[in-house]
Amino acid sequence: MTLVDTVRTAATAVPILEVLAERWSPRAFDPRGEVEDAAIDRALEAARWTPSANNSQPWRFVVARRGSPTFHLVHGSLAGVNRTWADKAAVLVVSIAEVADADGRPRPWSHYDLGQSVAYLTAQVHHDGLHAHQMAGFDTEALRAALSLPPRLDPVTVVAVGPLGDADALPEPLRERERAPRQRRAVTDLVLHRDPA
Repeated sequence: MTLVDTVRTAATAVPILEVLAERWSPRAFDPRGEVEDAAIDRALEAARWTPSANNSQPWRFVVARRGSPTFHLVHGSLAGVNRTWADKAAVLVVSIAEVADADGRPRPWSHYDLGQSVAYLTAQVHHDGLHAHQMAGFDTEALRAALSLPPRLDPVTVVAVGPLGDADALPEPLRERERAPRQRRAVTDLVLHRDPA
C-alpha cells in the first residue's frame, strides 16, 4: 500500500493558518476506514457557525455513510470519473442551498453562504485528521429526486469524507494527479485592484 503523504502543505507566499495550508482534496480514500459520529458532529457544528446573509443559515446537509441505501443513491448520482473513487469514502455529504424560505421568498445569497459553510466543514474535517473532497460532478435532478428534495432546496456539491487511502488503487490518470504538486495562481493574478497601505 502506498499512501500519499498525509501532509501536503501548500507553499504559500505568506504564512496562513496551518489547517488551511495543509488541507488538500485526495481521491484515494481508505475503503475500510470509518468516520466516528463525533467527527461528523464537529464538522456539522463548524458549518452551523458560518456567517450568512441576515443570519438566514440557508445550508442543509444529507450525511450518507458507506454501505447505506442513502450512500448508494448519492453515489449513483455522481458523474463519470467521480464514481471510480468516491465509493471508497466513509461518508458522502450532500450540501444543499435553501434558495427560498418556507414562504417562497428568494434567498439570493444562499449559494455563497452554503459555500462558506462547506469551507468551514472541510477545515474542521482536516483539523480532525480526516480528508474531504468536494465534487460538483453529479446529476442534480437525479439526486434531487432520489432525496425527495423540494424545488426550494438546491443540491450544490457532494463532499467525500474519510481517512486517506492507497493512491496506487486509483486508476490512471487519477493516480498521477493524486501525487502531483499542489498549485495555485499567484495572488497578483486574482486581485483586480488593491489600494496601497
